[in-house]
Amino acid sequence: MPSVSQPDDSADLAQLMITMGCPEAKAGEMASQLAKRSRQLAVERNIPCDKATAYLLNLMRQGWAAKKQNDAD
Repeated sequence: MPSVSQPDDSADLAQLMITMGCPEAKAGEMASQLAKRSRQLAVERNIPCDKATAYLLNLMRQGWAAKKQNDAD
């Protein structure tokens, strides 16, 4: 059973990323890359994949927020 923090479908992950500030035109490709990197990170750190995904999503959200702030300045 998939957890809420680990969307099972790339389209769901892409939509989540858009709501967090990801440019819509890049969301599909970035969702695929994020899913792949999450699996790698989970193995590297011996953590659940949903924790790796949440960690990476948080980093991306911070980056998008910083970009918005810089664009506003």
